[in-house]
Amino acid sequence: MVNAIGISGSHNHTIGCPTAGKLTMMKNTVDPMATQAGVFAALMAQRGYSGTEAVFEGKEGFMDTFLGWNAKEQKVDPVSMKGRDGVSEWKWNIDKLIGGLGNSYKILECSMKAFPTEALTHTHLSATLKVVTKNSISYGEIESVTLTTLAQAYDILFDPHKYRPESRETADHSLPYCIAAALVDHKITTQSFSDEKLKDPRIWQVIDRIKGEPSIELKKCSLPKQPSKVVVRTKDGREFSEYLEYPKGDPREPMTMEDLDNKFEGLSSQLFVAGRRKEIKDAIFKAELMTAREFMKKMII
Repeated sequence: MVNAIGISGSHNHTIGCPTAGKLTMMKNTVDPMATQAGVFAALMAQRGYSGTEAVFEGKEGFMDTFLGWNAKEQKVDPVSMKGRDGVSEWKWNIDKLIGGLGNSYKILECSMKAFPTEALTHTHLSATLKVVTKNSISYGEIESVTLTTLAQAYDILFDPHKYRPESRETADHSLPYCIAAALVDHKITTQSFSDEKLKDPRIWQVIDRIKGEPSIELKKCSLPKQPSKVVVRTKDGREFSEYLEYPKGDPREPMTMEDLDNKFEGLSSQLFVAGRRKEIKDAIFKAELMTAREFMKKMII
């Protein structure tokens, strides 16, 4: 494991800009490429290839490079840094970094996406859909929608580019667009980002009524919550609000097997006949019983 981490950590660091501003196809590949590199590193280590042992704590290692760590004395060395939320202390939490290493695995805490959108949009979408469906509010009745979110999420999701997305890649990472589509259709599917939907005049009628508010107070919530407060005001003066901390699909609010089955059917029904969909679905849910080669053969289209 030390060698595998050392191999991968020496040359793979995914930056945030692929999901900020104007988006490209790299938005969809940065995480899979990082996963590919991790698997490749594990296979190299398995065959005896050695990796940098002090990739985290060593001189010019990950922690030394990103500050808050004294590599010479091997101790935490806090520094004050100015960020989006103001000046704060930056330091390494060693227990978070290596606590349970080899005994617990973060992959078991992964979320499942309930919506085909950027992860930070999900709690806002869940709260917005709950408001408009519960109260039968049509997009034409809406005067304004205000979403209060973490300052970091605000900076990403309310980037000026996001109010006029020109591509699917930008639209599904645009909180204003996603909320507008949810207000118009009372649902979010892959078709919410089709070329036809991107030209839907109803979207553009409502999108500028959607505003974001960054909140430092929400930052104080115990992590890793994803809090969202949504306030919908109608033209006749009514006001509706909803507050959620976890989106559907979060490990603390998991999707059911029925949810997963419905999502799979929604994504694949136009691509495969029923028998082929069942074959793929069975392979996915029994992947741990197959070798990687056997599994990939099942996935060939």
